[in-house]
Amino acid sequence: MSEPLIFDTSVWVDFLNKNETPEARLLEEYIAADGEVLLTPTILQEILQGIRTDSTYIDVSETLSYFRLLELPAYEAAVGAADLYRSLRKRGVTIRKSNDCLIAYYAIWFSTPLVHSDCDFGKIAHYSELEVWK
Repeated sequence: MSEPLIFDTSVWVDFLNKNETPEARLLEEYIAADGEVLLTPTILQEILQGIRTDSTYIDVSETLSYFRLLELPAYEAAVGAADLYRSLRKRGVTIRKSNDCLIAYYAIWFSTPLVHSDCDFGKIAHYSELEVWK
């Protein structure tokens, strides 16, 4: 567990809902072993906005504050994600959620593998430098 990993929102949702997926189990193992779990601002926002109860929101928000939040200048991240989206669209690949391009751009910029359970990241990885965990 020495390699830092970014866990996409899709993995966090499974983990928080106690869905037994390989990706959620890996996240659980990383947390238990004090592995380096990385977040992006978008992933943090998506996790927190999906929480329904205030008490759970407070608990999860506090827990997430212990993980490293990757930071890029907002302009650079937005343009990089837009360039990635456009390059995929030129190849005939449409990504359903533009936030996925933003998350992928962070993973590419920081040369960090992305753990996900969202088919769009496979498409992004096929046509870019995005490295996904397998």
